[in-house]
Amino acid sequence: MEPTAHVRTTRLPGVGTRYDLNTETGQHLSIVVCQDGRRVLSFHDPKDDDSCKDAVRLTPYESTALSKLLIPDPVAHLHQHTEIDLVTEHIPVTKRSPFAGRTLGATQARTRTGASIVAVLRRTGAIPSPTPDFRFGIGDTLVVVGTREGVDAVAELITGG
Repeated sequence: MEPTAHVRTTRLPGVGTRYDLNTETGQHLSIVVCQDGRRVLSFHDPKDDDSCKDAVRLTPYESTALSKLLIPDPVAHLHQHTEIDLVTEHIPVTKRSPFAGRTLGATQARTRTGASIVAVLRRTGAIPSPTPDFRFGIGDTLVVVGTREGVDAVAELITGG
């Protein structure tokens, strides 16, 4: 079970709400959420709540940016353990494409390049996991996943380059 931090809440009439936190190392910090949306982050003497050592006023945008930095990334551990080099790219089907009006199966993209066409984006919406009989149209955008070399090969194949 993870340790939790105790936060004290104090209403400040006409100002907003103050949230106080004592850290494991004995430091005391407060955040005042003002009624107009601003935040004030302040540091106090742990023995005297009213003595402010330093304070930083934050706009709502700055507060949001700071909160994103403080929240742990839920998938960070996944990035530490993966050593694969996959890329995703959007490749347009133009009127010059030899596969405009033809099916996904006709490209043999996965067999020829090792990369996969995992979705097709159209003005009407996205088509995930298109089947081999799916027919490409001019203006479609293909979502391709694979190695850099494989994705580049699909781009060359689809654009006729």
